Amino acid sequence: METLTEQEPLNQHPPSADARPIPWAEIAWFGTLLIVAYFPILRKLVDQWMTDDDVSHGFFVPLVAGYIVWQRREALLSLTWKPAWWGLSLLLWSGIQAFLGMLGAELFLQRTAFLEALVGLLLILGGTAAIRALSFPLLLLPFMIPIPTVIYNQITFPLQLFASQVAEFCLMLINIPVLRDGNILELASQKLSVAEACSGIRSLLMLTFLSLVYAYFFDKKVWMRWALFFCTIPIAIIANAGRVTITGILSEIDTNLATGIFHETEGFVIFGIAFAFLALTHWGINWVCGIRSQPNLAPDTE
Repeated sequence: METLTEQEPLNQHPPSADARPIPWAEIAWFGTLLIVAYFPILRKLVDQWMTDDDVSHGFFVPLVAGYIVWQRREALLSLTWKPAWWGLSLLLWSGIQAFLGMLGAELFLQRTAFLEALVGLLLILGGTAAIRALSFPLLLLPFMIPIPTVIYNQITFPLQLFASQVAEFCLMLINIPVLRDGNILELASQKLSVAEACSGIRSLLMLTFLSLVYAYFFDKKVWMRWALFFCTIPIAIIANAGRVTITGILSEIDTNLATGIFHETEGFVIFGIAFAFLALTHWGINWVCGIRSQPNLAPDTE
């Protein structure tokens, strides 16, 4: 893992004269073996990306991680790769975990076993130096795995209640009569149900992933990635509550505006606003840090 100190990304380092050529044959060989070994697990994962909107961002996670690795290729090839053979134990454990996960039909165990196998393979090929150099793109990969159903259910319902409570308060504040029953908002025009899809978990997962990527490309401070990561949680939750409120307002104007393509478009707009708030938060943190780091220029009165 990377330390929480300011440092330049590896792709900023000048190319070393000792850098080796890219070992395409080895990458293709070991990559193919890993994919073939976990193909049934990966196939079901991709199927879920295609059918579940909450994890549709999973397609972008390996692409972004791969792009970051490609940016760091010169520094990676300049490293002294010393195999850490204890990675074999991690590789063996990942196989056992995947088997147990398949026996118990536990998808999360199966999918995290693939990531463990990837780390084990990197340890065998390049040792701890390779893991340190690839720590950030490896940290992004868990975002492509859906969270366990038990945890998902524990998160979504409180988010549904919070969004409906905020919407009720805001609608009453602007004199739109509403009666709330749990996550159901009863308006004069229709009943609005704040379903799981409207809980905000989708925007929360996507925004937390984007916060890390955004900080990586637009700020050299490693601690900023964690600062923005934690800031996305309230931003995403409040933005989703605002979406439910706007849906209630629009439904009073025209019930068709609360469904179909209008509702989907509204979601994209709200997500864009939430991302803009994330960028504004980044600017604000840098502004505060800049003010605090400035020397005291007040004249000496003594």
